[in-house]
Amino acid sequence: MTLEEFRLLRDHVYAHCGILIHENMKFVMERRLWPRLEALGIQDFGSYHRYLRYDAQRNAELEAAVESLTTHETYFFREPAQLRAFCEELLPILEKRNAHTRRLRLWSAGCSSGEEAYTLAMLLKESGRFDDWDVEVLGTDLSRRVLTVARRAEYGPSALRATPPDLLERYFVPVGVNRVRVRDDVKAWVSFGHHNLSDVASSQLVPRSDVVFCRNVMIYFDLAARRRVLGVIRDRLCPGGYLLLGHAENLLSLGADFELVHLKGDLVYRRPELPGGEGR
Repeated sequence: MTLEEFRLLRDHVYAHCGILIHENMKFVMERRLWPRLEALGIQDFGSYHRYLRYDAQRNAELEAAVESLTTHETYFFREPAQLRAFCEELLPILEKRNAHTRRLRLWSAGCSSGEEAYTLAMLLKESGRFDDWDVEVLGTDLSRRVLTVARRAEYGPSALRATPPDLLERYFVPVGVNRVRVRDDVKAWVSFGHHNLSDVASSQLVPRSDVVFCRNVMIYFDLAARRRVLGVIRDRLCPGGYLLLGHAENLLSLGADFELVHLKGDLVYRRPELPGGEGR
């Protein structure tokens, strides 16, 4: 892969999904994309770039390329201190604020293979606050492959490495050697959809949410892409709704549309209320 080919492919990926691949990742890009060239019978990366630009199957191949370039490492009950603050401090606020509608919507943006979305549903059940409410946890991701895994809801030891034993027993059923499946009543609260966070137009199809978890996603974007993604998230948050990022992320120089909220156990962001204090 020449430097020019790298830049053409990098820019094409960036325009599609906002993920920025730095030049020190040139070798990684070459290694990860080479199987795609072999699968298509293409001899060089310049021809591959032309395929991504002009071939009738370019959209499907672009998704396959992005799939090859991204990682989806995650597990249940990740970042427990933040989840504890969510349960102990945010859920009582949401229960009170939405008492008139008895409706709660959470969005796991960049949900990967579904562990975060199912974790949130389990925490809602553990709280006992929303058993007779209209509850939905939506998980979205750019990768159709990981969404297939999420919908199957079967996991092995790596995904469960931080799961408390009592919750493992309560919310999973064995399905084979070292494999478990999320219980059906948890799955009933969770749905999944394909979504590109950089696509402002299609984001209008995402329902308004009371809380958005977008953890360890912003690290893949440059400043311009982060601004675009944050605009999407703000638009799909209910006024007064909360945004939770990964602990390696923050909205410094980006957070004018969000208020920083100091919880006892964590820092989160909130979309300001509408005038008059309306919550939606």
